[in-house]
Amino acid sequence: LAQSLFALFASSLAISLVFAIIPLCHNVVVLAVVMAVAGLAMGCIDTISNMQLVKIYQKDSAIFLQALHFFVGFGALLSPLIADPFLSDTNCILSNSTANASSNLPHIRKSLVPHHPGNLSHYDLPMKGMVVTRVSYAFWIMALINLPVPIAVFFLLYKERMVPCFNGSSHPLLSADELAMETRPGEKEDLSTTVQRPHAAGGHDDLFSCCQSKNFRGASYTYFAVHITGALVLFMTDGIVGEYSGFVYSYAVEEPLSVVHKVAGYLPSLFWGFITLGRLISIPVSYRMKPSTMVFINVVGVLITFLLLLIFSYSVVFLFVGTASLGLFLSSTFPSMLAYTEDILQYKGCATTVLVTGAGIGEMVLQLLVGSIIHDQGSYSFLVCGMIFGCLAFTFYAFLLFFHRMYPKPPSELDGASPDKAAALDDTGQYQR
Repeated sequence: LAQSLFALFASSLAISLVFAIIPLCHNVVVLAVVMAVAGLAMGCIDTISNMQLVKIYQKDSAIFLQALHFFVGFGALLSPLIADPFLSDTNCILSNSTANASSNLPHIRKSLVPHHPGNLSHYDLPMKGMVVTRVSYAFWIMALINLPVPIAVFFLLYKERMVPCFNGSSHPLLSADELAMETRPGEKEDLSTTVQRPHAAGGHDDLFSCCQSKNFRGASYTYFAVHITGALVLFMTDGIVGEYSGFVYSYAVEEPLSVVHKVAGYLPSLFWGFITLGRLISIPVSYRMKPSTMVFINVVGVLITFLLLLIFSYSVVFLFVGTASLGLFLSSTFPSMLAYTEDILQYKGCATTVLVTGAGIGEMVLQLLVGSIIHDQGSYSFLVCGMIFGCLAFTFYAFLLFFHRMYPKPPSELDGASPDKAAALDDTGQYQR
């Protein structure tokens, strides 16, 4: 827990520093390095926050994961609204030819339509002159908004007596039984010291325990198959989130729809808005419904939505309806899949790292792939790619269900027929599952 909190503190502080530095970067190489640091920090936060919720709350983690990812979607919806007042409506550099250059922007966009790659015209935009953009303020505002996060994490470290220089007499915010949620009533007082005790290297609660080779000795092939198929499902579904939000605007403004640019600009916001709404709805739903059932509904819903989008590809109204529907079905896929996979693997936290990595790679790779396909084949291939990715996600989920049935059950489930048998406690005082 201490390692995770220190990593969250460093990563969240790095994000504030990166956002403050971005407007000061006047070299593209420096900007690339700064953005890479931001990506590493966000990857750490994503992995550690999901992993710790799974390890702390275990079978109850589905609700907390849905809440976590609701705030992810809420942030993605809110941040463009913060930046919008500071964006320029014209070119950001003033010169004598600025008026002509600004009027040429629609023609430049038209000349880059993938259907006519050989018919390009040349337009000059001013590269030197007085800079009039105020977008720097948006980055600095975001840096300030994020700053309370590392402060709050440091305060939690201090209250939990995990800061080496500040081991005073402060009382912990949470006792160990509140964190573990499953303890024997008579052992609560012993657990209050367990969280504060430094974890032994290589122990079950070590942040890097998943990477140790001894955990893989004697593991069946289904152990690895569950990891791989779960990661492949998220590779496809998170890839769909990335490619749809990235290219739905480009698809809408091209033929046959030819949506007005300003109206088409609402589509990504609508998509992220319904992702956020779906995650909010999923918080109470996950209390009543199994994660496996939720993932099944999500994957089938994505397939049906893409099929209808292909059938009604000439309808602007249905594009908006389909975008909202797709956002709802994709909203809870990640947290539900995470809860389901960790439930199969007895909440070791190892699957979380694999799934988060698979989702991140999918979001990166599928955007590149779809972008190149749209450039070569036209905008209609955008929906065809989505349908293919949805089919693959459903196929991999079917394989996951198959490997779940093949995966050996833990001893506690095999002995479930004897309710009088006391549950064995591990060395941290938690019930073994």
